[in-house]
This record gives sequence, C-alpha cells and structure tokens, in this order.
Amino acid sequence: MDGTRRGKTLLRTMRRGSAQMARDPEWLACLRESCELLWPPPATVALEIDEPARLWGHGRRAPDAKGPAGREFTLVPWFHRPPLLVPPGRRAAATAVRHYSGASSSVARFCVSALSLALASGLSRPVVRGRVWVNPSPGSQTIEAYLTEVMGRDIRVSMYLGPARANRKPVLQLLSSTGETVSFAKIGVSPLTSRLVRAERDALARLGQADLKEITIPRVLHYGVWHGLDVLVLDALPAWQRPHPTPPAQLASSMIELARVGGVRQEALAGSGYLQRLRSSLATADPSPEQVALARDLDAFAASLDGTTLAFGSWHGDWAPWNMANTGRGLMVWDWERFASGVPQGFDALHYWLQTELKMWHRDPRSAAARCIADAPQLLSPFGVDAGSARVTATVYLADLATRYLVDRQAEAGSPLGAPGTWLLPAIRDEVAKLPRPWGVPGRVTSAPHPPPSAHRR
Repeated sequence: MDGTRRGKTLLRTMRRGSAQMARDPEWLACLRESCELLWPPPATVALEIDEPARLWGHGRRAPDAKGPAGREFTLVPWFHRPPLLVPPGRRAAATAVRHYSGASSSVARFCVSALSLALASGLSRPVVRGRVWVNPSPGSQTIEAYLTEVMGRDIRVSMYLGPARANRKPVLQLLSSTGETVSFAKIGVSPLTSRLVRAERDALARLGQADLKEITIPRVLHYGVWHGLDVLVLDALPAWQRPHPTPPAQLASSMIELARVGGVRQEALAGSGYLQRLRSSLATADPSPEQVALARDLDAFAASLDGTTLAFGSWHGDWAPWNMANTGRGLMVWDWERFASGVPQGFDALHYWLQTELKMWHRDPRSAAARCIADAPQLLSPFGVDAGSARVTATVYLADLATRYLVDRQAEAGSPLGAPGTWLLPAIRDEVAKLPRPWGVPGRVTSAPHPPPSAHRR
C-alpha cells in the first residue's frame, strides 16, 4: 500500500471514529464521569464534539484553557476502539498515541506514525474534532497534581477508558513536560475495579520475587488512595518498540514458567480446593437462571469425573495478545489484576486461544467455546496434559470464565460477551452430557444405578 492510499485509510478511520464517538452516549457518559472524578470541583470540565459544539461538565460552557493552569485535551478517535484522551502539547500528544496504539501490522504502524506526526505538527484538527477542556482553580486537587507530587516531577496524562465492561476504569499514561512516557497508572473507580487494582498490586509484588526468566513484568512504583480512588502506578514497559513474532514454543514455555510460580501439585479435581472456591464464587453472583444452570452443571460434572487428577498451578488470568508484546527486549506481559494460584495448569493457553478467536478473528462465540474443548488436547500438549484431562481442564476453564462474568455483572455493564448463557454454558452443558452420571445426579437419562460398562469415561 503506497503512502497516498495509507493516508486516505488514516483519514477514513479517523472520520469514522469521530462519527462513532459522537453517537455513543454511553461512552460519553463514562468519559464525563471519569473526568469529573479525576478533575473534581472546583475544577471545571467541558466537552465539545463536532459542530455544533456539545458541552457538558461542571460549567455549561468551555472553560478558558489558555491560562497556564488550563488544559485542552484532544479526543483521538479509533474506528474499532474507544477514543484516547491526549494532553496538550504536540510532542506529548504524539507520544501518547504512539505508545498507546499497540499497532502490529505495517499499515497500522504507518497510520499511527502519520497521526503522531499530524499531532506533533498541529495538523490534526481537520479529522480530530473532540476536545475536553479542564481548568483547575489555583490549588485544586487534581489527579495531575497528585501524580506530580508522587512522581516528584511535572506530569501530564493521557487517558484510555476502554469498551463497556464491568471492569472498565481509567488507565492513564503519565508523560513528562517534554513528552516522554514516564509510567502508567490504573485508577479504581468502583468496588470491582478498586479490588482489581489492589489485586494487581499484590500479584506484582509476589511475582517480583519469583525470578521470572521468560517474561518481563511491570514494577510497582506507587500505590495510594486519592479522593477515595485506588491509584496504582507502574513503570512503562516499552511495548511500543518494533514487535517480533512470538513462536508458539516461546509462548508455551513462558506460560509453563508462570504456572510453576509457587509450585505445581497434583490433586483430584472433584474434591479440590479450586472447585470449592469456584462454587463459592458462583454463589455470590446475582440469582439468575444462568447461575442455577452453571451450578447444576458443575455438580454433575464433578460427580462424573471418576477421580480425575489435574496439575494445579498459577495463571495470569487474562493472558491475551493485547496484554503482551515481544520485542528486542523479550516477552513483556502486563495487566496482572486477575492473577491467581491453585488453578488447573493450562488455563492461560486456553484463555489466550479463546480470546484470540473471539477478538482478533471474530469467530462465533458459541462455536469458539465448543472448539476450545475440542482443541484442548492439542492446546495443552506442551503442558504434558493427556487428552482426557485436557478436555476436563477446558470445561472447567469455561465454567471459571462464566462465573467471572456472572459475578462481575458483565452483561449488566454492556459487555458484548457478558451473558455466558448464550455461548459458554451451552459448550459446558454439551460436554457434561457426554460424561456418565452416577445414580442420583440431576440430568441422568437412564435408571440404571451405575453407568453401563461400555460408557466412555474421560
């Protein structure tokens, strides 16, 4: 693709992104709430998108952001993702876009470079039409003032909010006054996101002592509570460097190393502490037909396992292509808020495969969930898991994911995949139906007290 065609692609993407942003009231409401939390009164905040201007905030008109304390942020639209709020200053804005994008293809890298150049040169206004004005009063306690004090240097921020999810929260890129990336910060703005921020702090503290060889993880630079919000500051992994391919063997060895953090133990799944914790977690979800069905299937599944033993270790909890980068510095992995120990070995490999199928290849969710179980023997072979145990592991993984969605109320938050009854539970139910059920277990289709000798056991 030549430069002219690439430039036209960039313009189309930005214009469609601007139009998408303007007609997404849910995301705009989230942006407003986040800005008002991070720049609380007496600071004034206002938004303008397209023509005619649409304003909201503590005041009904755009504050004067031309003074030394004022800020005019730019909303940089992306067609397939929510916009990025970038700070004033051409170099800072360009750096924020370049270091946030995670562009992997040559075309995507060209578009990001072109947009960064446009921001740096001040030529982005024809396609970037969203603005947020922030004007703090002297002495206002804003997130920038707090982070400046914490980091011991003048700080500017860019902000990414992400799509509708229960765990959506502001993620800030901290930039110096000269436009260099200093670090990243996560802000807990709800009971769930605050718990996840604290969980990531604890996970990184533990993993920092694990002497990992295969992967690099962020270091915790600061944790604190500001205006009732949990703030976690992490050092900036240089994920924006030119990516290298990640061979499957390298990815598997990295996941295996992580699984062994804290040791690996063999245990019968049916009586395991893991299954007890999963059931207890599911019991905390709001009562619903999905919760009842999943609990019933878990009971039937556990009763049919016939002493199946699995290896239990640790997992990242959300290891996906967008939470890692492989560069000349090696494999870097971030977003550790779902890290856990005592789970069946191989969960990370299954999650990586499923998320890739759903988010990058846009597969049908129900079919992808079923294939996750069918392909589990191949996916888990690097972990030394036999075929029967692999299918058991995959089924439990889907139940774990469904439980997470129910407990977090992802469907209520608007997540497209937040209703496990439409795709995860059917795959679990189909696998449970293939297993023999002992007498008295709900769902039994024969009156015999024991399965016939020919029944296939996994």
